Amino acid sequence: MIARPAVVTGSGSASWRSAPDEWLPLSAATHAQLCEAARFAISPDGHADDARLQAAFKLLRAEAPVLWVDTPGMRPFWLLSRYGDISAVERRGAPFAAATRTFLTSRMTEERLERLLGQPYVLRGLLQMDDPEHAAYRAVAQPYLTPAALAEMEPWLETWADHIVSRIAGRTDAFDFTKEIAVPFSIRGIMRLLGLPEADDDLVLKLSWGLVGPEDPVRRLADHPTTAICRAGLGFQAYFDPVAADRRACPRHDLSSVIATAQVQGESMPDYERFSYYAMIATGGHDTIAFCLSGGMHALIEHPDQLARLRADPDLIDTAIEEMLRWTTPGRHIVRTATQDIELGGQTIRAGEAVALFFNSANRDETVFANADQFRIDRRPNPHLAFGLGRHHCIGAHLARLEMRALLKTLLPRLKSVELAAPPRRTCSTMVSGISSLPIRCAWRAPDL
Repeated sequence: MIARPAVVTGSGSASWRSAPDEWLPLSAATHAQLCEAARFAISPDGHADDARLQAAFKLLRAEAPVLWVDTPGMRPFWLLSRYGDISAVERRGAPFAAATRTFLTSRMTEERLERLLGQPYVLRGLLQMDDPEHAAYRAVAQPYLTPAALAEMEPWLETWADHIVSRIAGRTDAFDFTKEIAVPFSIRGIMRLLGLPEADDDLVLKLSWGLVGPEDPVRRLADHPTTAICRAGLGFQAYFDPVAADRRACPRHDLSSVIATAQVQGESMPDYERFSYYAMIATGGHDTIAFCLSGGMHALIEHPDQLARLRADPDLIDTAIEEMLRWTTPGRHIVRTATQDIELGGQTIRAGEAVALFFNSANRDETVFANADQFRIDRRPNPHLAFGLGRHHCIGAHLARLEMRALLKTLLPRLKSVELAAPPRRTCSTMVSGISSLPIRCAWRAPDL
């Protein structure tokens, strides 16, 4: 059995967690490659280069699927890259806790947030909670995001999709699919569910981009990530506190009123958890969907045989959506902390140690997905982890699928052909990432008379 070295990505040197006599060290060349792969996987810039990122994860899955990473400026953690290990952690839940570390950030950012807010994160939502608290908070919005509850929204989504596509249909010049279609379509969907005006869409977009993309030069709200995150969090609080006050005074038939008036474990939701809940719904309800739509469109352009097949057989739309979710995986990673010693992937994870679960690596695991590096709209089975797994499974998963279906059903029949007009741009973020600019040029079918 080969021993897995601790990776110190700043210096490239290694230290051993444990090295029984029968284990052999990895070669120097392989260790250097692992250092580079780990560095790439945890770098925001790395997630802006998809080809190199996928190559890095492929190496990690093959050589060090449970890898101890100890890099200067960041608290050490185990990097998990295989589907089986990641799904085991998420399906099991305990002895892995969501609090108090949710995402990989620098020590400096955590310490600054601790000094400013008394905790290492700006928001405290479902991602930062464990049961029974997590179950109690999840129950607030869950009934309003089920297939049955969202059924009445489907006709509106189809109308909205027709409106968005009709604004573009017929254009022969290049345009940005993300900016003109994916983003406005997805942000209005979640804002309508919350009962918030279209005039506020741009503000909520700006705040959510700043929250999940604090290192991205286009999205960040300040040069330093800590300042950027704080500005986004405080901006959400300034926006949603008056919304909550208004809905408590005059409840309406919208999700904002549900959150504002919610009772959790017999008491009113505290202010901090309330605006965190709003921010979680607003951010998670549009950015991931927009990334899936843009990434899915890019995949169809890059695989014209799959686009032709989907247009010829619209019944494949649901399996195509699942493949787009697997292929893009906007929610890149989450961190859990072991509450007791446990073995995982041949390594002993000690109580108090963190594990970083990289879902976008799990969704390309060759042992689970046949021809994992191929985009196939008819892939079955497709047990992807784009929405996570277990008790922290994404609360808005059905809404995401519903929105993607509405837009694709409207857009694809109108397209005669589509091509890239310029290289796409990807965001620099290890939290939520994907294509943030997709310049395309289309030829359109004549409308039915």
